[in-house]
Parts: sequence; C-alpha cells; structure tokens
Amino acid sequence: MLSQVKLVAEPWDVGPGGYQVGNFPVRWAEWNGRYRDTVRDYWRGQSGGVSDLAYRLTGSSDLYQGDGRRPSASINFVTCHDGFTLRDLVSYNDKHNEANGEESRDGADDNRSWNCGAEGATDDGEVLRLRARQARNFLATVLLSQGCPMISHGDEVARTQDGNNNAYCQDSELTWVDWANADTELLDWTRRLIRFRREQPVLHRQKFFFGAVGRGHRRQDLVWLRSDGQEMKDPNWRNRSLLSIGMLLNGDMIPDRSERGEPIRGDTLLLLFHAHHEPLDWRLPGEEWGGEWEILADSAIPGETPGARRCRAGGVLRLVPRSVVVLKRT
Repeated sequence: MLSQVKLVAEPWDVGPGGYQVGNFPVRWAEWNGRYRDTVRDYWRGQSGGVSDLAYRLTGSSDLYQGDGRRPSASINFVTCHDGFTLRDLVSYNDKHNEANGEESRDGADDNRSWNCGAEGATDDGEVLRLRARQARNFLATVLLSQGCPMISHGDEVARTQDGNNNAYCQDSELTWVDWANADTELLDWTRRLIRFRREQPVLHRQKFFFGAVGRGHRRQDLVWLRSDGQEMKDPNWRNRSLLSIGMLLNGDMIPDRSERGEPIRGDTLLLLFHAHHEPLDWRLPGEEWGGEWEILADSAIPGETPGARRCRAGGVLRLVPRSVVVLKRT
C-alpha cells in the first residue's frame, strides 16, 4: 500500500529552523512556499526582478534537482487552506480577522497581497476588472509552471472570506462556498487552462530543463526572452526592476518517453508574463523559432476564442498591463 502512496510535506513547523522547504528526502514532494511568495510578489510588482520567478516557473531546480528529485517534487500554489483566498489576495492589503474574537491579532501579518486600489468590497469598475485579471494571472501562472499545481477549493469561483486570513475557527457563511454567486468567467478560465495543461506535455515534463542545445538539435529546450525578442543576458537577470519575461518551451526537445518507450513530442509554446502597470509592445522571436504564432489565451481577454489572433515571427504584440499571454507555434 505504501509503495503507491504519494508523500507530500507541508514543510514547516514551530520553532527555530522550522521552515524546511527543499530539505525533505527523495520521493517526498513539498508545498513550495518559496513558489507562493515569489509569485505573489511578482504580480504585486515587488519581486525584485525575474530571476527567482524563472526558477519557480521551471520546477524549482534550485530546491529539488541537487538531491535527484524531479519537477513534480514542487507543489506549486499561491493559496491554501489557511491565509487569504485568491479573491481576497487581490482585494485586501491587510487581514480583517475581527470575527475570530481576538481583535485581529491572530493570523499572518505578511500576506504579500495587493488590493488593486481599494480595500475590500468596492463598486469601482476599474478596480474590479484589475482584480479579475490578477486572479486569472495567478491561476495561469500556477497551471503553466513545471511541477504539480495545487488550487485551493473555491478559488476557481472567486470564494471570499471577507479578508479573514485565519478562518479555521469559523463554520459560517464566512467559510462556506457561495455557489449562487460563483464567478463563472473565472471558472471557465480555470477549466480552459487545466485542459490546456493536460494536452501539452511540455508543461509537465518529468525532468528539469537543460537550457542547452541537444544532440542533433540546434534549438534549446528552454529560451528566456526579453520584450525585444532577444534572449535574456546576465545584466537582465540582475535587473531588479524588470517585470516582464518570455518563456519559450521547445516541444521538440522533451526528454521524456511514453510507457511504450517512444519519444514524447508536443507543441512549442511561448508564455509571456507581464507584471508592469503599463502596457508593453512585445516583439516575437525571429524565424528560427517558426514563422507564425497563434494566441491561445490572454488574461486580459478571457473569453477570446483560441487562435483568433495570429502573429508573425518578429511581429509586435501589445500586452495589457499585468497580464499573461500564451502562444503556440503553428
């Protein structure tokens, strides 16, 4: 029985040195708290660059590769059973735990959240649209990252706890799922991304990226791109103000094999993550990566038909502030 069990650690405990992410033995997977913190900081515009984000998007090799584990050892999440829900993460700067009876002294103070311009409930249309896009950005990031995605129940329908980040003691409307007011647009977005992830083997590789040209190939398995369509260089990685990055995943260089021992091949994807508060003209890579790309998902246009927009190699794509765009080489 135990030989078939998946061992997953929530790798922290009380006391000094209690935070043990990355230190569990081989065959253990871990809730990756560094993933949570990095992604939260990136989308609120306080990441200090994109170097740490790159590790999280690719399965956290800095935590798991050294001891022989695989990307699946990283349980990627931005919310869980405690702390803010996803909706509250984009709606509150501070915790609001008055209902718990401890004068809001309980619960974490460091939430790395951003309310998008108004604290809590609001009828400001611009704030609400930004919050909805930020929620889509978080879900897209989790479902497009290497590793094992984890989504807290109700986040896909925008469940709220009214800013309470320590609601373990509540059994009331505060913690129940309000199905009558479920956010169906966010649910559809989540379903699309889950389906897309399942269909794209390059999004759930069994081994880490090499970042180098493979034998018999002149293309890399992974390429990091700047907004001018060129590869990232050392100064770019050290640029703490950089809030946009492109991640090109080569579907022709997946090192995994099927159960029959056959090579696995998939689509080549280009993932654009743009967390800046201003729009950006992104230039697509040159002809060596293909002549044309189709847009499959854009967090700024969640209802858009996949493939309705296409871009030529070297062309310019306008990115909305704080958005994720997924492209496939055709």
